[in-house]
Amino acid sequence: MHATPLRTALLAVALQWLPAATLNADTYLIDTDGMHASIQFRIQHLGYSWLYGRFNAFSGSFSYDAAQPEASWVKVTINTASIDSNHAKRDKHLRDEEFLNVSRYPEATFASTGVQWHSADALTLSGQLTLRGVTRDVVIEATKVGSGPDPWGGFRVGFSGTTRIALKDFGIDKYLGPASTTLELLLDIEGIRQDPRKAGKRS
Repeated sequence: MHATPLRTALLAVALQWLPAATLNADTYLIDTDGMHASIQFRIQHLGYSWLYGRFNAFSGSFSYDAAQPEASWVKVTINTASIDSNHAKRDKHLRDEEFLNVSRYPEATFASTGVQWHSADALTLSGQLTLRGVTRDVVIEATKVGSGPDPWGGFRVGFSGTTRIALKDFGIDKYLGPASTTLELLLDIEGIRQDPRKAGKRS
């Protein structure tokens, strides 16, 4: 349930390059070890039903402070080969050159560029998604689910968000029908607040 020494070291290096204004905010490591986070997707199948899937391997961190929420940021890296649509043959196809081309592009990334808070629990997160070597601006509509202490002496906060992307914007030209040109991403993250002394956070 705790961050590994390697993750903590990498987080400390990243924090050294953050603007001073964001260093006062708390930094959270996304809890993928405990699988209290998920990146799912859905797309229509021929316009008749919804096909759901997920990425099983990803990592990331984010910053959040209720006192200065406008300074929030998030960074996520996804292992594209970990795609899982609950069908082995289809997943093999999704990994090939026609879709994710994971041999050439093993990772997808998201890095926020700004956040607009509409209330204490509702926000719009702007950022850049890089997929198949193509970077596009995306907007995520999100809500804060909750925050508070956990049973292990830590502190957690969780968010849920959605966004839609056009497949052709990322070089996926396979035509799956008029109802299947857009993919919806369903994002749920729970972060564990990092101890600033252990993470190398500056005072």
